[in-house]
Amino acid sequence: MKSSYIVFILFLLASFTATAQQTCMTEANIKALDAKWEEMNLKPDPEFFKSRLAENFVWVHNHASMVDTKAAAIKRAETQAANGTSNTRSRVQSDVKVAITGNVAIVTGFTIVDRGPTPTRYHFMRTYMEIDGQCLLVGNHTMAVPEEE
Repeated sequence: MKSSYIVFILFLLASFTATAQQTCMTEANIKALDAKWEEMNLKPDPEFFKSRLAENFVWVHNHASMVDTKAAAIKRAETQAANGTSNTRSRVQSDVKVAITGNVAIVTGFTIVDRGPTPTRYHFMRTYMEIDGQCLLVGNHTMAVPEEE
């Protein structure tokens, strides 16, 4: 009886450990997901936005000039996909940092966005949450960095 109890406890511990290791909330996974976000803003795939944005997603653009919801981001991706293009030539990330606390990850860094005539450097901060086993983008804030004079 005692050995059955020990085996049961070991089984529970093994199950808990296996579950804990299956989280999407790792630095490598979040960085990859964030790089995919940049790629999908360059070459829009509406399915990515449908599956990776939280229902209450909000994107505050430069100086609150525009605020997007999940529906608005999907609609823009659908329009750009239908046209076969976005208005962006390139998006290059740098200095990407990830801070994870529990089921929340904050990603900060810079993105140089080239829409012509000259590229603009943006500082960003994005918030990802693990919801029902998936890491979803909940919030995005982008701010243009003034050119040095």
